[in-house]
Amino acid sequence: MYQPNALRAEDFIDHGEIMDTLAYAEKHKADLSLLSEILAKAAHRKGLDHREAAVLLLCEDLQVNEQINQLAHQIKLDFYGNRIVIFAPLYLSNYCINGCTYCPYHAKNKHIPRKKLTQEELIREVTALQDQGHKRLAIEAGEDLIHNPISYILECIDTIYHIHHKNGAIRRVNVNIAATTEEEYHMLKEAGIGTYILFQETYHKESYEKLHPTGPKHDYAYHTEAMDRAMAGGIDDVGLGVLFGLENYPYELVGLLMHAEHLEAVHGVGPHTISIPRIKRADDIDPEDFDNGIDDDVFAKICAIIRIAVPYTGMIISTRESKSVRERLLPLGISQISGGSRTSVGGYDTPEPEVESSAQFDVSDQRSLDEVVRWLMELGHIPSFCTACYRAGRTGDRFMAFCKSGQIQNFCHPNALITLQEYLEDYAAPETKRIGQALIQQQIQDIPNENTRAKTKQFLRDITAGARDFRF
Repeated sequence: MYQPNALRAEDFIDHGEIMDTLAYAEKHKADLSLLSEILAKAAHRKGLDHREAAVLLLCEDLQVNEQINQLAHQIKLDFYGNRIVIFAPLYLSNYCINGCTYCPYHAKNKHIPRKKLTQEELIREVTALQDQGHKRLAIEAGEDLIHNPISYILECIDTIYHIHHKNGAIRRVNVNIAATTEEEYHMLKEAGIGTYILFQETYHKESYEKLHPTGPKHDYAYHTEAMDRAMAGGIDDVGLGVLFGLENYPYELVGLLMHAEHLEAVHGVGPHTISIPRIKRADDIDPEDFDNGIDDDVFAKICAIIRIAVPYTGMIISTRESKSVRERLLPLGISQISGGSRTSVGGYDTPEPEVESSAQFDVSDQRSLDEVVRWLMELGHIPSFCTACYRAGRTGDRFMAFCKSGQIQNFCHPNALITLQEYLEDYAAPETKRIGQALIQQQIQDIPNENTRAKTKQFLRDITAGARDFRF
């Protein structure tokens, strides 16, 4: 029986409930009366449960699907405005003892170069990222207690926070490392991390165990229950995600939403972010070897459904996806994207030779950060380098309270403009700066509070005069 408030993985990700949900959705996917009720509920911005979302997912009615897209777009604007948060991944090490069949870092891969950044190399990589204009990183590492112990991860976080080059500084370090213990999550919290991110890969237990035949990641329960240990260890913000293409997508979406329901039921706080990667080509990995790939239309619908089902969550799409796909998904709920990314260990400071690639997957969108920033602004979005909520303690239930009430925009909108002004002054190409200055002047008028608007204008003047790091 499905028990969202249970702590055992197979109780809160209940296979029988998922199968019953998919059967229910298949039976009712053309029930226009029920579909209308579900959309009316979603329009109240309180979210949907996994069964309601599944009905929408399987619906083939073109008019209903267009309503889903329109609602997803409006909900994204209501909660996050036209801001898009920018980040970059930073791979620390690709040493790994797991046997994941979809990842080139698997232990049996003997020809991929194994690399691990020294602290000196890390300083050069982070300096290069700062010189692009990045303020927020997501650090990544394979699972290997010898090469990548928690002490190494903590040392890297400390190093990153102490690197200041010119006007550059990394103000938020998110962490994407393997499932670990409550004690080690507490250590990460004490190190000042932002969000702890862990992709489930697949919620289908039998498929999960086949896809992870060896290594500690083979333990489905330990992996699936990681977010509970992270929260017990004091981490406020956690990020979910599945790797679409490993299992059939309706099963994955229902499992993902059940995981979000579980976090709300037990901890009172849903996922801070949800990522939606698709399996991509890499070293010895061919996506065609997997039978559950999804096309762009299905991918876009998944994005829209997640946005209306979990309206408060940040949604992430990385440079796994092309410019055209990212452009299509931005209006459907995406609130965070990476830019100028490298998925190899090293490569920001000195490009890695292709024959020595240590990349986890091929990057589809290879534009520079400046090109991504300019593109976003030309589409009417505000590229945001803001980390204010994390630094002001607006995390976990405090962030969710602001977000669900819509009040988060009173902070996020002016903070986005302030951090964009920093980027324009320090890193932007002339044309990017011209477009950005015009956008800022236009968007200042949308700050409703007169005092906040006046203070924002003063901050912008101070930044132009050389000061940095203002926030609401």
